[in-house]
Amino acid sequence: GRDTVELPIKFTPGQAGCYRCQILLKSSHDVRVYEIECVVNTDQAEAELEFLTPACQAVTQDIPITNISSEDWKLEAVLEGQGFYGPPLINVGVGETALYPLTFNPVAEC
Repeated sequence: GRDTVELPIKFTPGQAGCYRCQILLKSSHDVRVYEIECVVNTDQAEAELEFLTPACQAVTQDIPITNISSEDWKLEAVLEGQGFYGPPLINVGVGETALYPLTFNPVAEC
C-alpha cells in the first residue's frame, strides 16, 4: 500500500497577483479540504533610474511600489553606492501603492 496519491493541478494565471483555491475531497469515510495559495510576480523585477544633479545638490525620485498580494508588506531597503539615501523600511498595505523616496546627494562630481 501506498500512503500517498498524486493530484495533478494545472494553474495558468493571466496576470500577476495572489490566487487562492480550495480542493474538497469527499468519500463515504472522510472529508478533506486543501487550501492552495499562489503568488504570481511579474516577469520584470528590475528597473533603471538615471539621476543628474550638480555636486552637493540633492535630487529625489519617488519609486512606486504596488502591493497586489493578500498581505501587508513590510519591506527592508538595502542601498548600495555612495550618495544614495532612503528610509530603511517601508510599509505597503494590501492593494495600496507606496512611494519610496530615493535620494541622490553627491558630495563631489562623479
